[in-house]
Amino acid sequence: MPTEPLPVAPAASPEVVEIERALTRITYLSTRARQHERLMALAGVPLDRAAVALLRQVADSEALRPGELAQRLGVEASHVTRTVQQLQKSGYVTRVPDPDDRRAQRIQLTEAGRDAVGRVRDAGARGMQLALAEWKPEELRQLATLFHRMVDDFLSYAVEDESGQEAGAPVTTA
Repeated sequence: MPTEPLPVAPAASPEVVEIERALTRITYLSTRARQHERLMALAGVPLDRAAVALLRQVADSEALRPGELAQRLGVEASHVTRTVQQLQKSGYVTRVPDPDDRRAQRIQLTEAGRDAVGRVRDAGARGMQLALAEWKPEELRQLATLFHRMVDDFLSYAVEDESGQEAGAPVTTA
C-alpha cells in the first residue's frame, strides 16, 4: 500500500531562524543543571528538574491523571509514576479519586506543593527581574504578550499536527 509523502514545510524566513536560535539559547540556559540547582537553593526546594516540571504542570491545571500529566510533559508514563511517588513521599502531591471514574486517580498539589511551586516561581521571577532590569515596562508587556501568543500558536499547531491536518511541529533544540 503506497504512502503519501509528508508535505514539505517552506523554508524558514530569516526572522524565524533568529527566533529559533534565541529559543535554543534560552532553553539551554534555563535547563542547565547548575541553573536549576541555583534556583532550587534560592527557593529552598530540594527537587530535581522533572519534579519541578511536574509540580508546575499540576499547579497550572486541575488535578490530572498520571497519563494526562505524561502527555502534557511529553514523557513516558513510567517517568510520571516515579516522579509522583517521589513527590508524594515528600508531601508535595497527593492522589485523589477521579470524579469521572472512581477506579482512576488524579494527582493534586498539597499545601506544601503549592508553597513549593510558589517559591520556585518567585525565585525564578526575581532572577528574571534582575536580568531584565534595564527593560522598560512597555517592552516587558510586549514580550510577555508575544511569548503567550507564540506558545498558544505552538500548542494550536501541535494539536493540528496530532489530528493529521498539518505535518511537522515547531521544535527547539536544547
